[in-house]
Amino acid sequence: MAKKMLTCVEICAGAGGQALGLEQAGFRHNALVEIEGPYCEILRRNRPKWNVLCKDVGGFSGTDYRGVDLLAGGVPCPPFSHAGKQLGPEDERDLFPQALRLVEEIKPRAVMLENVRGFLDPVFDEYRGNILDKLDELGYTPSISLVKASDFGVSQLRPRTIIVGISKEIDKPFEFPQPFRRKPTSVGKKLYDLMAEKGWEGAERWRDEADDIAPTLVGGSKKHGGPDLGPSRARKAWARLGVDGRGVANEAPSPGFDGMPRLTPRMLARIQGFPDTWDFGEGKTRACRMIGNAFPPPVAKAVGLQIRRCLEHDSE
Repeated sequence: MAKKMLTCVEICAGAGGQALGLEQAGFRHNALVEIEGPYCEILRRNRPKWNVLCKDVGGFSGTDYRGVDLLAGGVPCPPFSHAGKQLGPEDERDLFPQALRLVEEIKPRAVMLENVRGFLDPVFDEYRGNILDKLDELGYTPSISLVKASDFGVSQLRPRTIIVGISKEIDKPFEFPQPFRRKPTSVGKKLYDLMAEKGWEGAERWRDEADDIAPTLVGGSKKHGGPDLGPSRARKAWARLGVDGRGVANEAPSPGFDGMPRLTPRMLARIQGFPDTWDFGEGKTRACRMIGNAFPPPVAKAVGLQIRRCLEHDSE
């Protein structure tokens, strides 16, 4: 007999990385809140039945969703990112207060919030402690950990900070998922079929030489220029994999191509852990930003399954 789908509300849904992973873990989304119109379009294109609310989370009331199983979200990372000024709570983009407001309004059985590695920096110790204390005050047992995407089959390192809160009414303690025993597939093997699809003679050699996982993909912001694979340090890491990180290609290399190939948006999406069927639309710059800013679905699935074990234990 198929397991019962649990219910979820997700904020700051982006292009669906976390939502897709939670869906794979057995959560049905009652609502997804996302402020950016193009991202909402992508969510609806890939999951027409999802209830996508294209609005500012500050104007979203959780009262209609009181009692769902999970409130999840990837609140904006720029306030805590090493790539920014790390203004934390002084940054207008900090949405942790809105997330905590919704926890209080919705009273879900579990909470899952993710952010960048920089959120664990000492400069945010007090702020981070206040968030965990607030979750405790609202009736949750909070856990926080740095999780590496490469530990869960994703072909890039991509460390992320994840906070999970489980209702104190549930007696099964939450445990973060254990890393997979097998190493993730190398970039070369992961992308070989896509790199060879136009008949490039150098694809096999490239596959064999690109024998490591990728550096962390970056999405940038609206202020960022055209699509590329990040700053100079990241580009050097890509070059060691035989990839030209100065830009993104429209298609795979053709026969006769000489030099280091550039990745396509579809290749980037596969590295991020999206299925090839996930449609990011036509605009290359926008697609790369969506992909680079996404939470890898396999990681969301792994954490979601652990949350599910707690919730199902309570209902036994």
